Amino acid sequence: MSKNTETSNMLFSANTPWQPNYVALDKKILRFYAYIYEEVKHSQQENYRVRPVVIYYYLEDDTMYIIEPQVENSGLCQGKLTKRQRLPKNEWGDFYHWNDLNIACEITVYGVKYRITHCDLFTRNFMESKGIALNDPEPTPIDPYITHRLQPDRCFVTPPDFDRLKQFLTLDRKVLRFFATWDCSDVPTEARPVTIQYYLADDTVEILEVQEPNNGRDAFPVLLKRQRLPKEVKKAFPSCVLEVTKREVIEYFSPRDFKVGEKVEILGRTFTLYTCDDFTKGFYEKKHPSITLRPKEMPQKKLSEVEREMPRYNGFGSLEDTYENCLNPLFPKRPKKDYVKMMDMDKKELRYVARLDSKNVNDEGRFFILSYFLANDTINIYERPIRGIVGGMFLSKTRVPKHGSSVEYPVYYTPHDFAIGSTIDVFGNRFILEDADLYVLKYMESIADTVPPETLESLRRKLGGMITDKEASEAGAGCCDDDDLPQLSP
Repeated sequence: MSKNTETSNMLFSANTPWQPNYVALDKKILRFYAYIYEEVKHSQQENYRVRPVVIYYYLEDDTMYIIEPQVENSGLCQGKLTKRQRLPKNEWGDFYHWNDLNIACEITVYGVKYRITHCDLFTRNFMESKGIALNDPEPTPIDPYITHRLQPDRCFVTPPDFDRLKQFLTLDRKVLRFFATWDCSDVPTEARPVTIQYYLADDTVEILEVQEPNNGRDAFPVLLKRQRLPKEVKKAFPSCVLEVTKREVIEYFSPRDFKVGEKVEILGRTFTLYTCDDFTKGFYEKKHPSITLRPKEMPQKKLSEVEREMPRYNGFGSLEDTYENCLNPLFPKRPKKDYVKMMDMDKKELRYVARLDSKNVNDEGRFFILSYFLANDTINIYERPIRGIVGGMFLSKTRVPKHGSSVEYPVYYTPHDFAIGSTIDVFGNRFILEDADLYVLKYMESIADTVPPETLESLRRKLGGMITDKEASEAGAGCCDDDDLPQLSP
């Protein structure tokens, strides 16, 4: 019996049903803390290093995983030292088991020695439940170079008014952020949103302009670069000629000068502070409790809705293609289709018999089958061959606009316009509807609330008394006599 099987059997009593290891030992991990003693050569600052590591042992498959916690500005490649795997114990092919791990002992993994110092509470309880007495924990040695890098407290014979180095070390990366608007003097009605950032590390101020889409301004985010702002300067100083130095400045801006809900003047420009972030609120509550913050809602610009005017139809493709090209000029897409309508109305068509209305004598007696497809509102016209006329496809599936409608805003034909006896203009060709299928009458009666009365009445006069419903269901399609009109089915 293997060691892994023994571990699984020891976790359960005789009454507990058997479970595989990946279920019984899932998410049960032993964690040991260790360190690496690494010698350093050719260095005057350190002779050795102490690198702390964490060793994870997964009980479900006896794999191990070693990582080194990352230390800021260490200059070393830290993180994962060994990926999760079974670690070899010796050259005979044995692997490390939890029986081989203990406190105050060393393990060698791929030529690197790890000294285990202590473990967590779960690991201690697990090892003691298996009858393994853990040694007393030992402290991790202190790295002399880390100790050398620690900055001692500065001592002065005469303490200064303020220690700038201590300010930088303690307040680095701590920034007060205010959200304000710049009240422009050139455009009184316009307030440009800005962000004022006060860096506590060196008492500098930076003003960033919030760029809004389509504002017509150059994308320069920095309105004022990071610098110390003079609040009061000597009056006799000729500021228009010389630059301001520390000698001429009486007072600089400080956090006390930025009060939420009030206005502040910076280099001749007026800014209204509306609100700030949570860190800034906590800073004022702790450091300056006498200052009361009065946050307000920043005024929002009312954007005027501009209607998008579509360009004139260029003649290429359909009108829907031109519309989609204007919406997506870089990556044109196909026009969107109503797939729900296409599925509901699939293979449903309304067929009519039409006669060509032409002044040409040779066009007399030409009859056509006009099919209206409900799935995509397209019209197909087919001519039956007769003596002297070959016949065939007259118009493939396409949407037909009404006569007189504009190209940019077309109005297409619908079944509501197809009354018996009405004239249909198809791209300059006039057709007179003379007959239809009985299915047309049934469909129109099913949507009688939306169909014009004259259209429905013309269909009833033509088709109402020709055939009964039972015969219509058996006949299916045609309603015309072969002697008078061509059959509807091509």
